[in-house]
Amino acid sequence: MENSNAYNITLYTDGAASGNPGPGGYGTLLIWGPHVKELSEGFELTTNNRMELMAVIRGLQALKFPKCNVTVYSDSKYVVDAVEKGWVFGWEKTRFKNKKNPDLWMEFLREYRKHSVKFIWVKGHASIPGNERCDKLAVAAAADKKNLKVDHGYISSADDN
Repeated sequence: MENSNAYNITLYTDGAASGNPGPGGYGTLLIWGPHVKELSEGFELTTNNRMELMAVIRGLQALKFPKCNVTVYSDSKYVVDAVEKGWVFGWEKTRFKNKKNPDLWMEFLREYRKHSVKFIWVKGHASIPGNERCDKLAVAAAADKKNLKVDHGYISSADDN
């Protein structure tokens, strides 16, 4: 339910991985009125889906006030459908049994519940400026070999198999 006294935030997100798994990154664009903030980060070994989800998480974490109205534009059916179709809430009830990326989904749900968030799926590489900018940020972050971090969640989930 939208809070009429809250800040209205537009969040564009994208994730990328070269090799899937491979080096990856995310890009996030936060827009509040005339204010724009860009976030990006790269990881040594991760997956595209992890980066898509991390882009949303980092965008929500960057919000300075609780109870914002957030509209997330993402080209990730994985993320958008999991939330908008309610799948993630069912996964949570089963403690993410047999689901990928439980660490990120739990982190997402903590941030998601602080705000009023709706997701809108957009077609990737369709000349949508916010999505295109996030794609460039994500790809650049993944390619920045000297600044890549370890995606601890991916490493530990890979070790479990």
